[in-house]
Amino acid sequence: MKKRYKIILISFMVLLLAAIRFFEDSLFYDPLIAFFRSDYLLGIIPPMNMAELMIHLSIRYALNSAISLGIIYIAFQNRSMLKFSVILYALLYLGAVSAFIFLVLNIEREHYLALFYVRRFLIHPLFLLILLPAFYYYRISKKEI
Repeated sequence: MKKRYKIILISFMVLLLAAIRFFEDSLFYDPLIAFFRSDYLLGIIPPMNMAELMIHLSIRYALNSAISLGIIYIAFQNRSMLKFSVILYALLYLGAVSAFIFLVLNIEREHYLALFYVRRFLIHPLFLLILLPAFYYYRISKKEI
């Protein structure tokens, strides 16, 4: 694939990630959005429909993951990197969801910050920011050998 097309496709996918973030209030059920935008360390966690919240968090994670995996594949065009990324995204999802459910069900004020960061890993494509430089470094170091 030509470099120009790669850049256009990756740019489009980054815009999709930005659109998910920009329209999060209207696309997803998440009472924690307003909670964490306020002075949450002094407040109480809002009432929420846990099943609906988990469904929407999972959908959002799946959308972000699919777009992120597309970016990784277009950038490197390496199936083994893509397979590794899929497995890593699945394992990270299981770990983050388990931690999120535990924190929500056992929430105390001193754990609000932990809940904030676990939720952030679920709703934002942060793993992409970790994997892209790692795969780039791997590819460069492999060429030097």
